[in-house]
Amino acid sequence: MNVQFAKATRLKARSDNSFSSQAYRTLSDLVYRHSRIRLGPDKKALVANRLRKRLQTLDPESYDDYCDLLQSLQDAEEVENLVDLISTNHTRFFREPEHFSFLTQRALPALVSELSATGAPLRLWSAAASSGEEPYTMAVAVAEYLRPFPKMEWQILATDISRRMLAAARQGIYSMDRVKPVPLEILKRYFQKGVGARAGVCRVKPELRDHLQFDRVNLFQAEYPVPSNLHVIFCRNVMIYFDLPSRALAVQRLTQHLAPGGYLVIGHSENLMGIPHGLHPVQQGVFQKT
Repeated sequence: MNVQFAKATRLKARSDNSFSSQAYRTLSDLVYRHSRIRLGPDKKALVANRLRKRLQTLDPESYDDYCDLLQSLQDAEEVENLVDLISTNHTRFFREPEHFSFLTQRALPALVSELSATGAPLRLWSAAASSGEEPYTMAVAVAEYLRPFPKMEWQILATDISRRMLAAARQGIYSMDRVKPVPLEILKRYFQKGVGARAGVCRVKPELRDHLQFDRVNLFQAEYPVPSNLHVIFCRNVMIYFDLPSRALAVQRLTQHLAPGGYLVIGHSENLMGIPHGLHPVQQGVFQKT
C-alpha cells in the first residue's frame, strides 16, 4: 500500500473520531475572531473535511492537539491557513450581471464625465476578489466603456483574505469551462487562448491585468491599505457569512473608503437591513454615498 495513502487513511479514521465538540468550538472561535465568519454547529463535517489534508501535513494526534498548536504557538500564519481552508470561494465571471450593467450604463457615465473634467483617475475595489473572476469582470466592463477615452487612467484594487485565492487571481489563468459566461467577442479581446501544453485554458491579457493590483486584506484588520476616495466598491456575497454586528462594522468601514457619490455594491442575497449606513439605495444591491 502507498505510504502516503495509508497515512491519509489512518488520519481520516483518527481525526473523524477525535474531533471533539470542544475542539470544534475552539476552531470556530478562532475563525470568528480572525475573520468574523460564523460557523454554526451544522458545519462540523465541512470543517473536518476541509482540514483533513492540513492535519495530514502537520500530523497531530487529534483536533485537540491541532488546537493546542494554534493556541500555544500563537501562530498567526497557521490561523491564516485555518481561515483560508474554511473560507468558501464560490465565484464566476459576470456573476449577478445586473451589477455590471449598472456599472457601464449608470455609474461609469456619471463618474467618467466628472473625472474627465479634473483629470483624476477612476478607482474601483473588489473587496472579496476570491480567484479573480469578479475583479477581471469589472476590468472588462471598465475597459469596454473607456475604449473611446484612451487617456482615462483607471485602476482596480482586488483584495481577499485568502492568500491562496489571491495567488490564483494574480495569474489570471482559467479553464475554458470557467470563462463560458464571457461573451466570445470579449474573450477574444481580453484573453489569450492556450496552445500546446496550455490547451484548454486561457489567460487574461497583460494589458488588462496591468490595471489590477492584488493585495491581502482582512475586512476586520485594524486598517485597510486602501485609498479613501474610491468610486466603486464591490463587496458581494461575503457578508452573508457574518453576523449582524460584523456586517454593520464592515459596511461602516467600507463606506469610509468611498468618495462622495461613490457606489457600494453588495450581493443580491444580502441587504443592509438593521445597519445604520447613510447610503442611498439605487437598485438591488447598489447603494450610493451622498
